[in-house]
Amino acid sequence: MELFKPEVAVANLGPLLAGLLITVELTFAVIVLSLPFALLVALGGMSRIAPLRWVIKGYIETIRGTPLLLQLIYIYYVLPEIGMRLSAFTAGVIGLTLNYSTYISEVYRSGIQAIGRGQHDAAAALGMTHALAMRRIILPQAIRIVIPSLGNYFISLFKDTALCSVVSIQEVVFTAQILAARSFQYFTLYTVVGVMYFAVSFPAARLVGYLERVTRRGYRRQP
Repeated sequence: MELFKPEVAVANLGPLLAGLLITVELTFAVIVLSLPFALLVALGGMSRIAPLRWVIKGYIETIRGTPLLLQLIYIYYVLPEIGMRLSAFTAGVIGLTLNYSTYISEVYRSGIQAIGRGQHDAAAALGMTHALAMRRIILPQAIRIVIPSLGNYFISLFKDTALCSVVSIQEVVFTAQILAARSFQYFTLYTVVGVMYFAVSFPAARLVGYLERVTRRGYRRQP
């Protein structure tokens, strides 16, 4: 019995590629939104204003303490009951952004805290405000430190977009589900989907490894 049928794979390649395009679009939209939002969350969590820190901590603990799948369901299916009706794509972007921003904010925070206290003191001695020192001295170095970790999160994000099928986004996994339900060619279709994920994730992982090596070389060259 032939499990993988090339003719089925070829016949359904168009819809699967369209689903993959939606997956990539969803990933990039979340990256663009989560990078600056996570930085705001990280800075808010390190603020000297206690109420702001408490709010940020509550947000982080709430998001990290509940499953991403539940968050997506809540945004798309529960919020309409209070008048907040969103499209499937928008709900997916918001859910993934809120979820990943909490984890990325912790990456930012660790990068900021990795910068020696002496650089903060030197900036203050030069008359820089805390905000100016953060923008010109601390954040550029911190972001350089956390680039490899961010890359790994974004690879995970690309794979986690499959959860958005729960809100009817026709990304590649949801598309495969529909096609497989019609043709019963589960092995062929899901094998093609697996190859598509690997074709995107593997080069991305190699790029992250390259950036990590470049970052390490840069640090070794510093006096």
